[in-house]
This record gives sequence, C-alpha cells and structure tokens, in this order.
Amino acid sequence: MILIASLPLVSVVGQAQEQNPERPRQGRRGGGFGVPIELGPDDKQTFPDPADSIVKKRDGIPHGKLEMIDYESKAVGTTRKMNIYTPPGYSSEKKYPVLYLLHGIGGDETEWQRFATPDVLLDNLIADGKAVPMIVVMPNGRAQKNDRAEGNVMASAPSFAAFEKDLLDDVIPTIESRYSVQADREHRALAGLSMGGGQSLNFGLSNLDTFAWVGGFSSAPNMKTSEELVPDPEQTKEQLELLWLSCGNKDGLIGFSQRLQRYLTKNGVPHIWNVDSHGHDPTHWRNNLYHFALLLFQQTSADEQPAAAAKSTSD
Repeated sequence: MILIASLPLVSVVGQAQEQNPERPRQGRRGGGFGVPIELGPDDKQTFPDPADSIVKKRDGIPHGKLEMIDYESKAVGTTRKMNIYTPPGYSSEKKYPVLYLLHGIGGDETEWQRFATPDVLLDNLIADGKAVPMIVVMPNGRAQKNDRAEGNVMASAPSFAAFEKDLLDDVIPTIESRYSVQADREHRALAGLSMGGGQSLNFGLSNLDTFAWVGGFSSAPNMKTSEELVPDPEQTKEQLELLWLSCGNKDGLIGFSQRLQRYLTKNGVPHIWNVDSHGHDPTHWRNNLYHFALLLFQQTSADEQPAAAAKSTSD
C-alpha cells in the first residue's frame, strides 16, 4: 500500500538508484516503487509485530493530552504549528524527556496522529509501566511559508532539508521554554517515517550534541550517504544511546537503510535493525514506534522510572 506520504518518492527513488552504485540490482520488486529488493542474512525481524490493541484506547487508565500549538519560526519567517503530546499526570514540578517525531513528504504535523495515534500508544505503554513518561513533539518538517501538503509535494523536498535549522533554532527552544523538559542530549530523541526518517538520520547523527536517541523507520532517499552520516564511527559509538533502523521486506526503499546498516556493522557501531514483513505503510511505522518507545530513555531515566526500566521489551 502506497500512501500520500510516499507517492512522490517514486521519482526520487529512480534518481537516487541511478546515482547509488551500492543499490540492490536483483530480487523481487516491492513497495510499489518498482525498485528491486534483495534481502541479505542481516535483514531479519528483530522484534515481533505487536498486537493491534497497542493503539486501542483503554478506559480506566490515565490519559495524556494532545494539543496543537503555534510558534514563531525565525528560520522560516512565519508562524507555524506543531502537535504536542504530554503524558498522563504531566506536571511542571517534574521534568520530562522529549521525542521529536517527524512525518513523511506528503504529511504534516497531523500525520503521525492519523497513522499511529502516538497519544493512545504512549498512554497504554505508560499505564503498563513499559515506557518512560515523555513528551512527544510532532512538528511540520516542511520548512517553508506555505507548509501545507498540497499540489506537487515533491517540489517541497528542499524545505525538508531546510527544516534542520527550524528544528534546532526554533522548535526545540519553543518546547523547552513552554514545557517542563530535561533539556540535554541524553533526554532528547529524534525519529521519523519515510522522508522524516531520512531527516531524523541526517539531523540526529549530525547533531549528536543535541540528540542521543535516533530512529529512522523506512527512511526515504533523502538520507545522506553512510560516510556523511557517520564520518567518525568511534565518536558516534561514544555519543549514541540508541540508533534504530527499520524497514519492511516489501518496501522498495529498503536498499537505502540496508546500505547504512551494512556500514554500521562493518564499523562496529551498535544499532538495532528490524526488518518486518510489511511495506511502506502505517502498520510498519506504528509497530516500530511502539518498540522504539519501549527502549527510549530507559538508561538515562532508570533511577526515576524503575518500573519501566525493569520491563522487558519483548512483552
């Protein structure tokens, strides 16, 4: 199933495959992109698919709050919006870690909520003591004055690269001025789907002084080369708490994540590589967000969240 989040990527895939000598050249075609898929011995499912009930709203448990806020973006020169989840029992007397969650090329600040209801998913995990209470920030990764996903959304591709400045200079300072957060790299995570996955790898791995937890779910061809992303493997090993890569084995974009995964393995950089049986679709993004959230901030928050830290991620 190909969604608006990824439809325009077909042309990008074709261009990137022509330029990328490491591309897979044989195997089945998948994901609707017409790109050959070749699976290797490392391309296995590391975590089982969770039940659909992970995003079923439950009565009788505390619920967090979802709100849309405006902020002034100096980088873009306009007022922009982002969707914010605060966990159950949010209080200014406590400081929380923050997950910044980025969308695909055809989406906006509402896409994650439409595809995966992170508020319900986190409410359930927190109620079960499996996740650290965290704030989730879902901004608009299209850093231009008209940031709506309309017309030829592929034309807005350069604005996704430009979002790095908006994220670092406007989004994060806004969150840290309005919410009670732990404002250090150990308590900041960055992850995204498709185009947002590429952004997360590009921005997160290039700014390890800002983010210690990075995830790319079926990342798009906007991701930089492996050598650009991890120019100094030893430094990356020192600074990263978690690097999560995932893709479905029916996703024609898998070659881009495979390339990075092979490079990380060759250079001894710890990471998680989860290849499930899905395509470029919301089920993959939802499931991998679930497993990523189970691991987030567990080491740095262990003293504050002993119950969560003690839970197995395989539950």
